[in-house]
Amino acid sequence: MLLNFGLYIAIILSALQVVVSRHDARYLFVELQSLLQKQDKLNEQWGRLQLEYGAYAVNDRVEEYARTKLGMTEPIHSSVVLTK
Repeated sequence: MLLNFGLYIAIILSALQVVVSRHDARYLFVELQSLLQKQDKLNEQWGRLQLEYGAYAVNDRVEEYARTKLGMTEPIHSSVVLTK
């Protein structure tokens, strides 16, 4: 009788552990999906930033920025000295 009672308790405890394990697995799966969505959004943002960086790195854009914002001008050709 005591052995049967012990087995019933063990079965109930193992069934409860299965329920808890499945709940944890579902929770972790939902968290994984959320993190994957965040990763996709960050990858999109990274791609846009790379495109923006490429647009700003164009020589004409750099020259325009140097002239307008920094007040730089092209040096006079007679004052340029080339060295080797």
